[in-house]
Amino acid sequence: MKQGDHFNRTKLKKEVINELRDYLNLSDDQIYRAIDQAILRESSHIYGTLAEKASLRAQIFDDIRNLGILEKYLKDERVTEIMVIGPEKVFIERDGQMQRTADRFDTSEEVYQIIDQILAPINRVVNESSPVVDGRLPDGSRVHIVIPPISLEGPTITIRKFQRGGMTVKDLIAYESFPPELEPILCTFVKAHYNILISGATNSGKSSLINALSAYIGKDERIITIEDSAELQFFHVDNLVRLETRNPNAEGENEVTMNDLIKASLRMRPNRIIVGEVRGAEAFSMLQAFSTGHSGSLSSIHANSAGDALSRLETMVLMGMDLPLRAIRGQIASSIDLVIHLGRLKKGERRLLEIIELLGLEGENYSIHPLFSYTDGRLMAAEDLIKNDNLTAYGEKENYEKGMKRYRQTCSWGQREKTE
Repeated sequence: MKQGDHFNRTKLKKEVINELRDYLNLSDDQIYRAIDQAILRESSHIYGTLAEKASLRAQIFDDIRNLGILEKYLKDERVTEIMVIGPEKVFIERDGQMQRTADRFDTSEEVYQIIDQILAPINRVVNESSPVVDGRLPDGSRVHIVIPPISLEGPTITIRKFQRGGMTVKDLIAYESFPPELEPILCTFVKAHYNILISGATNSGKSSLINALSAYIGKDERIITIEDSAELQFFHVDNLVRLETRNPNAEGENEVTMNDLIKASLRMRPNRIIVGEVRGAEAFSMLQAFSTGHSGSLSSIHANSAGDALSRLETMVLMGMDLPLRAIRGQIASSIDLVIHLGRLKKGERRLLEIIELLGLEGENYSIHPLFSYTDGRLMAAEDLIKNDNLTAYGEKENYEKGMKRYRQTCSWGQREKTE
């Protein structure tokens, strides 16, 4: 037994994996037993304390069953995003700030092993012929994977974490995404069944806001959610159907697209349809769903402003339909009632920056009515809703008026933010 030597974690892990072979389908106890046996064999010629062996046991288990060196960041509630670029670079976003960690994988094979562990439970595959795939972790965190030859830096993993238990409006207020006085106003928008499009850049909080607003949906309503990778977490609605796209198989067959799911949802008698994010030709089907009796629906889109969100919708519709631009704009104007735009400030803080009401078309252009805008560090109320029939129909007009009155009386929220 050599006291100066140390356990080789990578070597032991390979021994355990080779011994277990089909480790993805084994129980935790079976994996722990194999790890214990490997450590015991190695202990015959390498000295280690009980604490070192216990730590090694936990690390190897995380490597095999969990996500290895990434596991600690998944458990860190301050970390919102994890990015792996090949075996040597691991970045995280913590408290809104991007930083490179000291962690690294020993080989690209270790990164591929993590990828297998992510995709196996959700029956998705990534390979050279299909090098880009979306997935999710058991807790609902979103995963995007790209491998060579598309990724020139080696296999890459991007994990967007989501708060366990779902994001609430009170959580967003605590994070200062918007003032507390806005809560009753947002509540009336949802309860009065306005169709809402949430726009924003990557990681601006679009899915979090959809999750939060869902709390105002009636418990007796039937909700259909449609996503590339299921991540929305609705807990108070019993009559909930969650639909998720499916990638084509190795033969390029059996794909189920967002477009397919939106069309299928119309035959499922929904009260509301929640489309996690529109990215392409499914935009036209989403607009049709919103305008065919499913009022109060929600969706999100990547955009730099509320106005840009409408332009991006036009482009997406044109990807799948050969229609005159005015006809597309008419469809958008009749389907979307409100656009809520989110963004991030210089220091990474997420903020609700704009709410507009879409009134229709004036000639060839949209008639846009601003309701709230973020100016000089404050979210200021601009005008009142013009299309208030829904407020009356669903008994929310008085609540809306009280909310707006209180907001204007307390609009000192959000003093000018320092830009150091």
